[in-house]
Amino acid sequence: MDRVLIGSYGIKFKSAFRNLKSAILLGALLLALGFSAHAQQPKKIPRIGYVSGSGDPQTPGYQVEAFRQGLRDLGYIEGKNILVEYRYIEGMSDRTPSLVAELVQLKVDAVVVTNPPAIRAAKQATKTIPIVMVTTEDPVATGIVDSLSRPGGNITGLSRLTRELSGKRLELLKEVVPTISRVGVLWAATTGRRTGFEYYEPAARALKIPLQSLEVRGPNPDLEGAFRDAAKGRVSALIIVTTAQLLPYPKRIANLAIKNRLPSMYEGSDYVEAGGLMSYSTNDADSFRRAATYVDKILKGAKAAELPVEQPMKFELVINLKTAKQIGLTISPNVLARADKIIR
Repeated sequence: MDRVLIGSYGIKFKSAFRNLKSAILLGALLLALGFSAHAQQPKKIPRIGYVSGSGDPQTPGYQVEAFRQGLRDLGYIEGKNILVEYRYIEGMSDRTPSLVAELVQLKVDAVVVTNPPAIRAAKQATKTIPIVMVTTEDPVATGIVDSLSRPGGNITGLSRLTRELSGKRLELLKEVVPTISRVGVLWAATTGRRTGFEYYEPAARALKIPLQSLEVRGPNPDLEGAFRDAAKGRVSALIIVTTAQLLPYPKRIANLAIKNRLPSMYEGSDYVEAGGLMSYSTNDADSFRRAATYVDKILKGAKAAELPVEQPMKFELVINLKTAKQIGLTISPNVLARADKIIR
């Protein structure tokens, strides 16, 4: 009888052991499958928003191309390990708030904004999404950031010092055209602000050069009308203020300046490449490449509030000698010797 009971208990013990072993194996299998499924889940690809003041989806322009090159230099490949949502203002600045709002609704990981209206729209639209700016204005003086070293809030990026160089441009124009009598300033009104024009007034007073405002409006600016006004006002040279409305027309503006035999100074070298006479500015392509480094740092965990705003240390004088010849202007060897780039 005892042997029967012992045998019975032995059978039950072996059965229980087999069940326990099976359960352990099953648990291990499920755990392994769980780890495998987790490992196979695709990693979230970061999505960036980019609001461009120049170009369009078919011809993005050098600014976007420079930003893309900056991403590639850092190992990012669009569509593979980063997604970029591009929005183009295309000369219609009133569209800017809605374009920024679209990107905010998409919950992008960061927004790159490349002109003052877009920067202000982004600041109003979100307090949480990091914003990388490439601005022509002083971001501290305009209230965009608290300071250059510690921006605070959710905005950082680069200042191109475009407005701060206004006086130097007027001085260079006076040096190239010593007989200058009146300078026309071509600019586009933006939400009632005298964008860019007012920055040339102090230098003009100091040099005793009268300025004539050549204002254009809307997405299809009347450039021909502005040049007719310049002729009526006996303008002897021209300065073009970089704004979103004028960015699509570098070739057209350059051709009109040549047709009217007006020496022209620009706030970016792209206009000179298109046929303008001269420019004094930062290396714009470098600024937009550098914007990609801010995106990279933010994606790796850096806070916009703690990333210092970068300012350029080098400025470039670019001169188009072909254009000078077309308008009958001789540029002194002294000025040419200081040029960083000469287009012949």
